[in-house]
Amino acid sequence: MNRIHRFLILLVCFSGILTPLRAAYLLIPMDDGQRNHLKAYGITYWVLEKGIDAQWLLNYRYGSFLFKYDKLFENECLVRGVSFEIIPDAKANAILAEIANPEVNMDAVKLEKPPKIAVYTPGGKQPWDDAVTLVLTYAEIPYEKVYDEEVMLGKLPLYDWLHLHHEDFTGQYGRFWSGFANAPWYRAEVSDNEAMAQKLGFQKVSQMKLAVAHKIREFVGNGGFLFAMCSATDSYDIALSAEGVDICESMFDGDPADPGMNNKLDFSKCFAFQNFMLKTNPREYEFSDIDTYFTREMRGLNEDNDYFTLFDFSAKWDPVPTMLCQNHKNMVKGFWGQTTGFDKTKIKPGVLVMGENKAINEARYIHGEFMKGMWTFYGGHDPEDYRHKVEEPPTELELYPNSAGYRLILNNILFPAARKKHQKT
Repeated sequence: MNRIHRFLILLVCFSGILTPLRAAYLLIPMDDGQRNHLKAYGITYWVLEKGIDAQWLLNYRYGSFLFKYDKLFENECLVRGVSFEIIPDAKANAILAEIANPEVNMDAVKLEKPPKIAVYTPGGKQPWDDAVTLVLTYAEIPYEKVYDEEVMLGKLPLYDWLHLHHEDFTGQYGRFWSGFANAPWYRAEVSDNEAMAQKLGFQKVSQMKLAVAHKIREFVGNGGFLFAMCSATDSYDIALSAEGVDICESMFDGDPADPGMNNKLDFSKCFAFQNFMLKTNPREYEFSDIDTYFTREMRGLNEDNDYFTLFDFSAKWDPVPTMLCQNHKNMVKGFWGQTTGFDKTKIKPGVLVMGENKAINEARYIHGEFMKGMWTFYGGHDPEDYRHKVEEPPTELELYPNSAGYRLILNNILFPAARKKHQKT
């Protein structure tokens, strides 16, 4: 065999080795073998930012991600500590064929464009931290802050996804007056809100917050995606239902509340809730009987026995809730908040319950549609801080890279990337 012949054989063999690598895929598994579930979402978002489509493999190894291999992507996974597998084209096709089998509860959803994210949050420092901004920062997913002025100036249409910080849309400042009326942070919050209301032409903060709630409703109606946690869930619907009714006592807005408020609520304006009763004692921490706070207290829930269960949906027939529930844990640790959970008897028909504590008839994770858009409400404050209190330090997510509770937040963040095919039009 001459040298030329040997060279041609080596060239053919070497080409056979390189070809599958050039056509290879990078698989990010999301089962228990993943070292950092939270940063895996950030990697996928980052790949989308590079103009590369990704596949979200619903129910395949608990919601894994698949995209074309690039050495740049591999290096980024190594830098961020995200587990990955490099697989040849044939293996990727075999996985997709397995998922396509009509007899298995899996689906492959194409993610095309990274959603532009806004967080509705005040600019000043508050004495608590927001789980969404914590996990966005940890996962290295970019976001922008907006608040009342930006919303009223009509800037929400610039975004695809909006998170409501732990806000009180009723104008009662979270009902913190009883315990924190003289705290510097509380007095600053009241002063800042009153100044902004005056600047925007409103006589009361409650009127400004209602106007903001209407702008958010308009954002969702035009196709936006809304995600809210803790007090931003029920206080949002309460504000909408109480339009034209004074539900704020004098320590909040300078004049008495309407004593007949509970007979004047319009539940048709709400996204999620109905038939609830407002708490009329301004010293009480609760807004209404939507929250299951007292039920949980009576049932003796604590950090050892507090869990909620995620529902199992059909990936091929119900891809939206399937995406929102992707997780390596079916049982998720419960956690408290100003609004912890939702009394299922107060939830509107047609609202989808995706996570519940059946023992106390509590919904923790719910989803619905409004005109062209969608919304998700998630009860509780911080998935890895069971009773996060005012002025406590923020959670260090480096200690919880595989948090099942935080994964639910990140499912919602990636979901709009699949909007064109799987959301309402």
